[in-house]
Amino acid sequence: MENGKKIERLPLIPLRGLSVFPFMVLHFDVGRDKSIKALEEAMLRNQHIFLTAQMDIDVDLPVKEDFFQVGTVSKIKQMLKLPGDAIRVLVEGLYRAEILEIVGEEPYFEVDVRIRYDNEHEKDVETEAMMRTVLRTFERYVSVSTKVGPDVILSVSAIEDAGRFADVIASQLVLKTDEKQKIIEAYVPKERLQIIYEILVKEIEILEVEKQINDKVRTHINKVQKEYYLREQMKMIKQELGEENDLDDEIDEMLEQVRKLKLPKKIEEKIRKEIDRFSKMSSASAESNVIRSYVNWILELPWNKQTKDTLDLKKARRILDEDHYGLKSVKERVLEYLAVRQLTKSMKGPILCLVGPPGVGKTSIAKSVARSLNRKFVRMSLGGLRDEAEIRGHRRTYIGAIPGRIINGIKESGSKNPLFLFDEIDKLSSDFRGDPASALLEVLDPEQNKEFTDHYLEVPFDLSRVMFITTANSLATIPRPLLDRMEVIEISGYTEDEKVSIATKYLVPKQLKAHGLTDENISISEDAMHAMVNFYTRESGVRELERKIATVSRKAAAKIVEEDLPTLRVTKRNLDKYLGAPRYRYDEVGQTDQIGIVTGLAWTRVGGETLNVEVTPMKGTGKLVLTGQMGDVMKESARAGLSYIRSIAHQYDIPEDFYEKLDLHIHIPEGAIPKDGPSAGVTMATAVLSALTERPVDKFVAMTGEITLRGRVLPIGGLKEKSLAAKRAGIKKVLFPYENLKDLEDLPASVQKAITFIPVKNMDEVIAEALLPKETGHED
Repeated sequence: MENGKKIERLPLIPLRGLSVFPFMVLHFDVGRDKSIKALEEAMLRNQHIFLTAQMDIDVDLPVKEDFFQVGTVSKIKQMLKLPGDAIRVLVEGLYRAEILEIVGEEPYFEVDVRIRYDNEHEKDVETEAMMRTVLRTFERYVSVSTKVGPDVILSVSAIEDAGRFADVIASQLVLKTDEKQKIIEAYVPKERLQIIYEILVKEIEILEVEKQINDKVRTHINKVQKEYYLREQMKMIKQELGEENDLDDEIDEMLEQVRKLKLPKKIEEKIRKEIDRFSKMSSASAESNVIRSYVNWILELPWNKQTKDTLDLKKARRILDEDHYGLKSVKERVLEYLAVRQLTKSMKGPILCLVGPPGVGKTSIAKSVARSLNRKFVRMSLGGLRDEAEIRGHRRTYIGAIPGRIINGIKESGSKNPLFLFDEIDKLSSDFRGDPASALLEVLDPEQNKEFTDHYLEVPFDLSRVMFITTANSLATIPRPLLDRMEVIEISGYTEDEKVSIATKYLVPKQLKAHGLTDENISISEDAMHAMVNFYTRESGVRELERKIATVSRKAAAKIVEEDLPTLRVTKRNLDKYLGAPRYRYDEVGQTDQIGIVTGLAWTRVGGETLNVEVTPMKGTGKLVLTGQMGDVMKESARAGLSYIRSIAHQYDIPEDFYEKLDLHIHIPEGAIPKDGPSAGVTMATAVLSALTERPVDKFVAMTGEITLRGRVLPIGGLKEKSLAAKRAGIKKVLFPYENLKDLEDLPASVQKAITFIPVKNMDEVIAEALLPKETGHED
């Protein structure tokens, strides 16, 4: 005994989601090893066990801090073994107790508890009044609750003892664990009754509100059921009259979809008016089909659906690098966009225009961007598009009218923020059906496309979240207002080394898989790859190269099957067995330094080329003969170069009347190929000067640049492609316009290492670097 209170040593079981009150009989299942051992120990003693509630029901292996210190000493009435080693036990609560000390924790919890009996003195008037108040409140609780039967009131009202009265009522209430514990820890019956009264009042308020809600729902359901029965009766009447149709169901479904879409107010009003018109029309009417189609289009658009952008720069960079080799500027622009989105959390979709020659991966990189952003991908080819309605749609007054391909693409993607690719935007056309390029102005303007209105829909649709990417081979044919709305990213052709890397990493594995081959069946050497690039293809991209790899794969597959070979090796030496004789050749540095022959550099759609400009002076009357299919601009450059040489003839001891006594013939070989542009100006002028002064031209020098009458060298384009051609031909020194100095940073390191680049501002510098003295020259 301690201070008149009894001390008892008992096994303990922490209960999950349960609280036991004195005088309460209940059963529960025991499955934890510790709890089962505590039960067994209790049965060996006097069948008494201490039960207390766990603070957190999710804790599977509780320690002393995980359960309440006050609980109930209970008597085990019955035990039943269940399948799976669990035990169902029936207990009766006896009296409250408080843990003094945890004696042991293994193999079960054992505690010393102090028994807390209820005070047994006679009830005072206040306690009696409290009991009656609680009883009346409990009766009201039972009347509004469905969880307690009315017979409980009879048994509760017969209890005289205040403590037992409070505990029996508490055991009938559905309470949270902390509320039950509050009652268990109230040792004085009067305090216990006060707590129960407060809980009952609060629960009655909640139950009455629930009842009101249930009554409203029941009334609504009854109304709906009544309408359902009436509709069913109408259907049966229509069936009897032969007028059966599902029009009402269709209208109800449309209205339900409108409600779910949560459209802007004006759009919702318009669509509801159309549905109302539809409901009043005969199903046989042609107009009803037009309205039905229109309403369905509106309802199927993703007004509020959008994908969540993946704003992970590392993942995006990895995806872009996996799918494409090179294309640094495009990748950096996409990563910049992602970084800004991550910092601002909102930004209008940028409009990028990828410009470059065919086959460099413009279309496929758009797919990779969509994948890296986790956006839906929509592609629309604009090549040869002439009808404006393809963009904006047809008005509903036309038979068979449908929305334009932009709205259709948005619908197919199921998202209001896809990545939309306009392919070949430079090949748009126009005729009597309108100008599609002008229709695209609104689509590609971030300030206007928030309310893009298709002629068919007649309601605005927000395109501001769409990321638009366009592709083009040339900027020359894109209308200026359209070009002004786009951010242009130029993609140059691939270098020889880049093509070989792309073939090795992407094209060869792809084609081997497509032809049922593996790395063990066939190997293509790096020399063979270089030969394929140089002698069997002539392109900026890699499409033709992929076709050549496919040809090699097909022929190799046939050979392996026919001759039962385990493996094949394709090298530069045996490449002609698979692809035939080489289709192309390229110029190489000549054997000697020659007079009147200069190596120029030219840009073509399929990459850079070297051009040998030949000049021969002949006795005549001052004619200038130009051959080799030169365009007008190139001819003008030749005349400008000749005028410049006439102005400086005295500096090089050239007779000032040479143009009256000599004819000059300027020829550029491969006459079947058209050539144009101003960048051969310095080349032709140097060749003319070499021929007139009889000074040889350094065979290791190549040049490019436009010339003026004063001998200034003006900037040109395509320096990267031209430099690659120079490296391939064995050139060691390239003269280029000083204003193109900034373009050197775009050149591959291998090119800058192999070639010395000399920026020139005027022809004097070109002549000093290119022309050799009369008596000297290089010979191999």
